[in-house]
Amino acid sequence: MPVTRSRSKAAAAGADRQPVPKPPKSGRRGKVTLDEVVEPAVENLVPSNESRPGKLPVSAANVQPVGTVAVPSDPSPPPILVPAELPFSFEEAKQYLTKADTRFQDVFATVVCTPYQKLDRVEPFRTLCTTILGQQISWMAARSICHRFVRLYNSSMPEKPTEESMAEMKSVDAFFPSPQQVVGTDIATLRTAGLSARKAEYVQDLAAHFADGRLSTEKLLAAKDEELYTMLTSVRGIGRVTVDMFAIFSLRRSNILPVGDLGVQRGLCLWYLSLHSDKHPITVSSDKKKTPAKPKSAKKGKKIVPNEANGGMEGGDDSDNNDTGISGSGDPAGTVTNIPPPLTPPVTEILKTKPLSQPPPGLPDGLSVATLKSRLSGKKVKGALLTPSEMEELTETWKPYRSLGVYYMWSVATAEE
Repeated sequence: MPVTRSRSKAAAAGADRQPVPKPPKSGRRGKVTLDEVVEPAVENLVPSNESRPGKLPVSAANVQPVGTVAVPSDPSPPPILVPAELPFSFEEAKQYLTKADTRFQDVFATVVCTPYQKLDRVEPFRTLCTTILGQQISWMAARSICHRFVRLYNSSMPEKPTEESMAEMKSVDAFFPSPQQVVGTDIATLRTAGLSARKAEYVQDLAAHFADGRLSTEKLLAAKDEELYTMLTSVRGIGRVTVDMFAIFSLRRSNILPVGDLGVQRGLCLWYLSLHSDKHPITVSSDKKKTPAKPKSAKKGKKIVPNEANGGMEGGDDSDNNDTGISGSGDPAGTVTNIPPPLTPPVTEILKTKPLSQPPPGLPDGLSVATLKSRLSGKKVKGALLTPSEMEELTETWKPYRSLGVYYMWSVATAEE
């Protein structure tokens, strides 16, 4: 066969080429050995710390595999806890409120004020973290996410939450990841526990504040009320209502008034309406547990998920510093004391007008019996039953023990007209 010019060029080019070695055959086409993928997988799971302030260095020495992910081990010392002590006299507080309104005497005899009478130690990071995890979702979903979140760092936990595992998590001595562990875990890994991207960012921001010392148990205990608000609302995902609940249930502050909570607003409306109107009959709900009504969305297409722990009173989006419902009361791990049960018979008479040791306080300007009735029936002002200034004035005689009175307003809030 004659050799053409093109064939001669191809032959010359081929002489310079080196043969490409074929990969060794394996039992299955395309199969890769475990040794070839372990290191790249670990590198992909361990977050980079250069772009995030406050992160601790992560290396192979302080990373331990858990399930299918890798999370930082815990080099930090045990957390400092809020002691199981009440910073004020509970008996003096009861006497003070009873003098202001004798109806409190019946309430004290009926409902135990759990956060101030059944004291336990509190770990602030754990409490705030689980509060964020439980925001704006049902208590069942919150329980599952909290369990999966903790299991990222403790593979000995069962795969799914059980009554036993959740009961164990309620103890402050039970395992919970440290701020250093959480701040060193990347967003993708946190999301495997069921967190939204935004909640994962919130939890990491909270962890960063504790890891770098901007927040600590000592600082939270020493801070005055306004300083506490400033410190905690600097964390993404924590707003004023969450701070109020933390101050009442965890730090046991005595003079906190959560002006943004609809449950407290409703309780105050009923409490003072019954005081000023003997023609306004009020019955109190029974022991039977109510099924919370599903709230209607204000805008079409916006989903509002009722939270069983807060009675489905409120809902909202997942924006920064946005609080919904009785924040913290639906904590899936039980680190925040739940709100009290509804007042039950035979205390129906509590809300009826009865002689007081002093004249009842007048209603604030702009409030009347008719106004309170209309607001309870749905005609709110600026999205609330009461404005902050109205709440301040209505509870003026409760100072300096507003927190104690507020606790019982959640019981009163379940009363029906």
